[in-house]
Amino acid sequence: MIENKNIKLGVIMMILATLIFALQDGLSRYLAGTYNVYMIVMIRYWFLFVFVVLLALYSDGGLAQRGYTKFPIIQVIRGLLLAFEIVISVKAFVLIGLINTSTIFSSYPLIATLLAIPILKEIIGWRRFAAIFCGFLGVLLILQPGISVFSTYMLLPICSAITFAIYGILTRYVSKEDDPETSFFWTGITGAITMTVIGLLYWQTPSLSDWPWLILLCIFSTLGHFLLIKSYDFAAVSIVQPFAYFHLIFISLVGILIFDERFSLNILVGSLIVICAGIFTLKRQNFKQ
Repeated sequence: MIENKNIKLGVIMMILATLIFALQDGLSRYLAGTYNVYMIVMIRYWFLFVFVVLLALYSDGGLAQRGYTKFPIIQVIRGLLLAFEIVISVKAFVLIGLINTSTIFSSYPLIATLLAIPILKEIIGWRRFAAIFCGFLGVLLILQPGISVFSTYMLLPICSAITFAIYGILTRYVSKEDDPETSFFWTGITGAITMTVIGLLYWQTPSLSDWPWLILLCIFSTLGHFLLIKSYDFAAVSIVQPFAYFHLIFISLVGILIFDERFSLNILVGSLIVICAGIFTLKRQNFKQ
């Protein structure tokens, strides 16, 4: 049984992780306004590569144990999907802003729940179906399709959410045999190799004034993943995962205070609907109904 103090620590670490990821996303948007997105993501992955290798070296069994998987093809696909999702998200940050991107992306748990039906053969009851339906109505409220200000760039975070949902489903699938550390190792290695092959083609030498921001971006990325992993060590995923929605609060503050973005009424109401639907779906998942 997990102790209450460990659960509280897990929740705190999850909230801190969402804060770090929000700052990371803000830096990504700032740097991607000057440099190519592929290069920015590549540099992030270089630091993540070092992190996962060091983590594996100091773990029980070392690199051999962390690298062993019964699902090598799926693990590679997971890594590719996450790298693709990050690239899309950073592009969306620049084109439509942090708030628009993050509010739409927050629907990914709902998409993952639907995908769990054909992929994981999960049974979903009417309560979760109703929550998913309401959540997607919230997404439509955010998108406001059919009005003159609707931008096709809004499809980017939708694509990002779908990609991340598939990534999450595959992560749950491989967890039947592979531990989280192994999956994290493959995520970092696959992403680093893939983004290096692509990113070097778009290399732009950063100015001296931007190197501190690039280094800080990498520190945030690595620290965020570390806190995320530790939060799962202290408390069950079903307990800490709903607190991941704090990311939307933090990134909205970054967007408003730093990038002068606006939180319109439709985005506010739509995001509240999506968050409530997502939390309800995560909670009901424990009951499989």
